[in-house]
Amino acid sequence: MSIVNISLLLDMAADGFGDRVLVGRKAAGLTGRRVRRLSIGGARLIRSAEADSLVYLGVNGPAFPVALFAAARAGAALVPLSYRLGAGQLGQLLANHPRALGLAGPDEIETLRAAGLPALTFDDWLAAAGHGEDDEGEDDEPEAEPQAPAVLIYTSGTTSAPKGVLVHHANLLAYVFGTVEFDSAQETEAALVSVPPYHIAAVANAVTNLYAGRRTVVLEQFTPAEWLDLVRSEEISNALVVPTMLARIIDEADEAAQAGHARAAVPSLRALAYGGAPMPAAVIERALRRWPDVDFVNAYGLTETSSTIAVLGPDDHRAALASDDPAVRARLSSAGRPVPGLELVIRDASGGALPAGAAGRIWVRGDQVSGEYAGSGTAVDATGWFDTRDEGYLDEDGYLFIGGRADDTIIRGAENIAPAEIEDVLLAHPAVADAVVVGIPDEEWGQRIEAAVVLRGAAAVDQEQLRAHVRGKLRGSRTPDRIAIWAEIPRTETGKLVRRQALARLTSEPAGS
Repeated sequence: MSIVNISLLLDMAADGFGDRVLVGRKAAGLTGRRVRRLSIGGARLIRSAEADSLVYLGVNGPAFPVALFAAARAGAALVPLSYRLGAGQLGQLLANHPRALGLAGPDEIETLRAAGLPALTFDDWLAAAGHGEDDEGEDDEPEAEPQAPAVLIYTSGTTSAPKGVLVHHANLLAYVFGTVEFDSAQETEAALVSVPPYHIAAVANAVTNLYAGRRTVVLEQFTPAEWLDLVRSEEISNALVVPTMLARIIDEADEAAQAGHARAAVPSLRALAYGGAPMPAAVIERALRRWPDVDFVNAYGLTETSSTIAVLGPDDHRAALASDDPAVRARLSSAGRPVPGLELVIRDASGGALPAGAAGRIWVRGDQVSGEYAGSGTAVDATGWFDTRDEGYLDEDGYLFIGGRADDTIIRGAENIAPAEIEDVLLAHPAVADAVVVGIPDEEWGQRIEAAVVLRGAAAVDQEQLRAHVRGKLRGSRTPDRIAIWAEIPRTETGKLVRRQALARLTSEPAGS
């Protein structure tokens, strides 16, 4: 192969793992060889349509990795879009890709056709890609160069309008080669992925599990009971969830254990990774005690960095849970340490590097970092550094603590306040299941602090009790002026707070509502 792109990973898997099933359920999944044959056929379909990109609209499933590698072979970028967006938002995004070929689920196919795109359902796509499968060698040379975009992923837009992030083949290859060993999984291993295809974690898991030789199983519509049942029936060894999912899974497992239901036990599960949003310490502590033999991993990353840039490993989790040292115990709330091949520094507002313990902006540098946006170019500086726009600090041993987005910072008087700090305290209250904190414009203070919480089950607690709880843990200046009780906090499907929606609702709601 003269030109290297992510197709190299599929070719290595197809050649190295024989007839091992690598995608889907163990009874009817796809081998690496079959995925390669389908991707070759899919690339031909993209070329025949003279498409410059491949739009994917629908749930995750076997069609997704085929689409990813077919686009790579055809020299096109894969553009996975959220099927949960409204027609207006989808129309605006689709207008950015007038020369795309579209793939969609049966419920979404008309949306693509209405936008004027030639489009196929996932089933029709796989069937058409399978024609001529025996001609594996023909047109097998991928066209995309390493610096070409492999995927274009629109950010979730939790604080602003979505931006299209370009992740290049070279970025993904650097991430895979730096974090995964080829053929490192046992043939019996299987990974359960519960994130949608338009999230960078779905792309990262598709390529890393394939490269390791681990079968990937997708849970299309998450419920905690179905997740637990699927872990047992598919003998899942590895899993990926977002924090809100883990909280619900542990609740379900606790209830099952109390009822004597077998669902509470997950004998095949060896490792569980979580990320995408902050993990409340109380939730991960419950999970560690519920499943002490499972290796828990916290992965922090961004779309712009091809997924994970810092990891809190299993030994770190167990050491923190067992420690009486507050500094070590606090690491349960950290994102761990940078992955190999990636540099990370904390900088102040003028760009100067800060010492351990000092909070500032998180900057990263490495081959896996893209930092490029469609239509607006790169955000990487001349020396290769990228501003994540996340606030945080490193402790004395290099563990990274995330303080939240810089845009989220509340400025009350002359004091900068990270909402995440107050949210963590609220979430530590036994009656609170979820929480959000925002800054509301205020004539006297510049901003005042307001919060909303979701109560756990039938818990009964009022605003003043919650304010007293916060005041007992933090300074009075960080106690919310008002705490509303809601049925639900606005979040994306991957668990990220949509803070602008919470801000709009709290701003419009009168006090006492």
